[in-house]
Amino acid sequence: MSSAGKRSGLPPLPAEDYACGGCGFSYAALSAGEARTIIASVPERTRAAALAVPESRRRRRPQPDTWSVLEYACHLRDVYATSAIRLHRVRTEDSPALEPMLNDLRARRFRYNTLDLASVLDELSGTVSGFLDEINRLSGDDWSRSATRLPGESRTALWLVRHAAHEGVHHLGDITSVGQGPGSP
Repeated sequence: MSSAGKRSGLPPLPAEDYACGGCGFSYAALSAGEARTIIASVPERTRAAALAVPESRRRRRPQPDTWSVLEYACHLRDVYATSAIRLHRVRTEDSPALEPMLNDLRARRFRYNTLDLASVLDELSGTVSGFLDEINRLSGDDWSRSATRLPGESRTALWLVRHAAHEGVHHLGDITSVGQGPGSP
């Protein structure tokens, strides 16, 4: 990790050809169209997964360092809002430097676990729609335009879309797992 990454505490972004050992998602195996289809399904799949969890369990963290169902839903909402802005910047600027999401800070400062789940799920639908609108603006060489976050860390527009699809798939698994928790039927 670069000294800037060590100083900020930010983990490096996954590589362009990343394959997730946790959920089996493979960036390289996914076309832009397939990623878009996955992303479009995230709001409804998240709604179904989150609402399947008993209300008494939606705010419960199974461990102090593992988010609750509600916190994961908030994170997904923020992922797609952030992704839309990042993709817009990649499309309209020359090699922009992207701000980190600071996920745990957001969860604490914005009090994710106190929010209304139904409202968060509605907001998730809106942020995904906005991200899909931004994807639809890409054409031709736009897919290979890039941005950086940490020094030496360049990622393409195609990576941003694949990464957003992975976030949806991976965190849907987290919602299901956390929601089942100990003592689930």
